[in-house]
Amino acid sequence: MSPNCLVIGGSHAAAQLVVSLRQMGWEHAITVVSDEHGYPYQRPPLSKDFLTGAKSGDDILIRPAAAYRTANVRFFMGAKAERIDRENQRVILDDGQSLGYTKLVLATGSYPRPLPVPGAELAGVLSLRSVEDTEKIKRCAASGKQAVIIGGGYIGLETAASLTKLGMQVTVLEAMNRVLERVTAPEISAFYERIHAEEGVHLVTGASVTCIEGDASVSRVLCADGSAYDADLVVVGIGILPATELADSAGLMVDNGILVDEYAQTSDTDILAIGDCTNNYNPIYDRRIRLESVQNAVDQAKVAAATLCGKPQAYNALPWFWSDQYDVKMQIAGLNTGYDQAVVRGDIAGSRSFAVFYLKSGEVLAVDAINKPAEFMWGKKLILAKTRVDSDKLRDESVALKALLP
Repeated sequence: MSPNCLVIGGSHAAAQLVVSLRQMGWEHAITVVSDEHGYPYQRPPLSKDFLTGAKSGDDILIRPAAAYRTANVRFFMGAKAERIDRENQRVILDDGQSLGYTKLVLATGSYPRPLPVPGAELAGVLSLRSVEDTEKIKRCAASGKQAVIIGGGYIGLETAASLTKLGMQVTVLEAMNRVLERVTAPEISAFYERIHAEEGVHLVTGASVTCIEGDASVSRVLCADGSAYDADLVVVGIGILPATELADSAGLMVDNGILVDEYAQTSDTDILAIGDCTNNYNPIYDRRIRLESVQNAVDQAKVAAATLCGKPQAYNALPWFWSDQYDVKMQIAGLNTGYDQAVVRGDIAGSRSFAVFYLKSGEVLAVDAINKPAEFMWGKKLILAKTRVDSDKLRDESVALKALLP
């Protein structure tokens, strides 16, 4: 078999991989199998500008079609990989086709966690993960109608902000005691609860959804405490799961994601994996991590391309993320797991511009910067330098963050 690279998944990671392969000198065939019906696109705008109509499908393409033609990349669109035959190095598609590979890259991404309650299958109960999902939500969204968002994570809150812009009456139901409880400090949760209330969103915490009712389509959502919320549209955003089924059935090592080493290689040296579907070692935090971010997808894709081209470069990237809601841009650097102190820099109670730094034994682990790009930039430097700081100086905006670097 002639050398070739077969990529499963039309994700952000896949889009970066095929371009990076050509840039690094891969001269052999590249084929992408994607269950999407178009070229790879950016997912972050789906809950924001694409949902509100500020951006079109063409606007959110990662690269124009011409870029893939120039790179001589072949696409199988609307096709699903059913099985990997590792012994014969072939992938069997859902239509019976069989594609051979010498190198295989899994960029299968993730999918929405299903809501396990009666009525979740009703028309008008939707998730938000793809262009198709968002188009369905758009068709249900109309000014004056009522939307219920189940889940107060980033996707749920971003969707609430967008539907509010479209004139809908929005209720967010969060099962935990505060929004973003799994990922942020209580101070950040309180801030987002405040701004959503200021924008007219009805936010309910400690709300356990037990049932969704409706005849032809959804009409209301019921909770364990007996409360009920009328709904013309329900958007479920209770997390995502890594798409590992293909890897698992092929006998690859899987544990909360496809296990890969620092070079994006799986337990089979001819198979690599990148993006949301992976669980990789991060040397900055000295542990395995599964990240759901564009930054990780891009960085892992470049690492995989280098590996395939015989120019191995170990993964060594600081995680970073962002979220846009209303006039608020939140930029997150690092991971706050295990923090013992959250230091607020700026006016968190009365403004929409401040930063929260997460410390462990005085060392900066992470930063959440709200409309504070300088704090985000210097926060990354403090994290990478493993800086121990005086919390009073960190809190004092008259003290330059640069001065805190060792």
